[in-house]
Amino acid sequence: MFDSIFNSASAEPTITITNLLIAIVTALLLGAMISVVNMKTQKENPPSQSFNLTLVILPAIVAMIILLVGSNIARAFSLAGAFSIIRFRSVAGGPKDITYVLFSLAIGLASGMGYIGYAVLMAVILSLVVILLETFKFGQSSAISKTLKITIPEDLDYEDAFEGVLNRYTSHYNLSMVKTTNLGSLYQLIYNVTIKENIKEKDLIDELRCRNGNLNISLIMSPQIKEY
Repeated sequence: MFDSIFNSASAEPTITITNLLIAIVTALLLGAMISVVNMKTQKENPPSQSFNLTLVILPAIVAMIILLVGSNIARAFSLAGAFSIIRFRSVAGGPKDITYVLFSLAIGLASGMGYIGYAVLMAVILSLVVILLETFKFGQSSAISKTLKITIPEDLDYEDAFEGVLNRYTSHYNLSMVKTTNLGSLYQLIYNVTIKENIKEKDLIDELRCRNGNLNISLIMSPQIKEY
């Protein structure tokens, strides 16, 4: 009975329970390792639980798909058509998140194709590379760009109003957007700024408050221009 369930009636190579379990367990274990590496190397911006679970499950799903498809072209096209109806509603992550997803996909492909040793070796080597790069802060700049939002009255000439203050407190700034708010009675200036070292952000905000009539000022720790 079980042979009729797990084995194909065609002359194609069949999937054995042993091969299936080895591929799935290997993919799950390596996916868990990738997820742990992701959590340990992104402490400043920890990933969500759903993303961590995805990294664990995704390699096993890919491995199962590869095992089911095998070398059958018709089956591959059928699966492609079935998966084309899936719509993902989550927002695309950053480059690092996409890299981890591709990492999981590669592990799943290798496991599903039966290259268990290559999958383990690839996962271990790439995980060590990621840990080393994060440990030595490779490519990380000491200057962090931030988003500064300043609300001003409509009669204030914003082009030169804050130039002196920003020159003293920032090493670089640029006005990225100007928009009206409060039914057009106020303006909001949006700057990308890089604050100089040994500068107190409170001093910068206090000086800006003296220039904008004590209206709202916000300093966002990372640029969020995409929300506009």
